[in-house]
Amino acid sequence: MDWEVELYQKENGEIPVLEFQRKLPVKHRAKSVRDIDMLAEFGTDLREPYVKPIKGEKYKGLWELRTKFASDISRIFYFLPINNRFILLHGYIKKDMKLDTRELDIAKKYMEDYLRRTQE
Repeated sequence: MDWEVELYQKENGEIPVLEFQRKLPVKHRAKSVRDIDMLAEFGTDLREPYVKPIKGEKYKGLWELRTKFASDISRIFYFLPINNRFILLHGYIKKDMKLDTRELDIAKKYMEDYLRRTQE
C-alpha cells in the first residue's frame, strides 16, 4: 500500500509542523525528516520506538512520531483520517517524562479543525 503524509495547514496558511522543524538544529531536523519518511514508507506497520498511540479517550485517534536526537526528544502528533494518509499536526520538544497535555490539546484542536474543514 502507498502511504501519504500531509502537513496540516491552518486557515491562515501557517503549517505548524514545518514551523516546528525549522526551529530544530539541522541534524535533529534531518533525523525528524527521516522518521517522517519511514512513516510514509512503512505506514501502520511502523512500531515503537518510532510511533506510539496517545492513550485516553480524550485523545483518541492521535499518535506520536518520536524522534530522539542526542539529549533531545521531539514529538510530532498525527492522525490517520483516511485509509492511507497521515496528517502531521503539531510538534514539540519533550522536556519531561510525561507528554505535555497543553501540546496534546493543540494537536487535538488541529485535528478537529482539519476534520471540520475537510468534511464540510
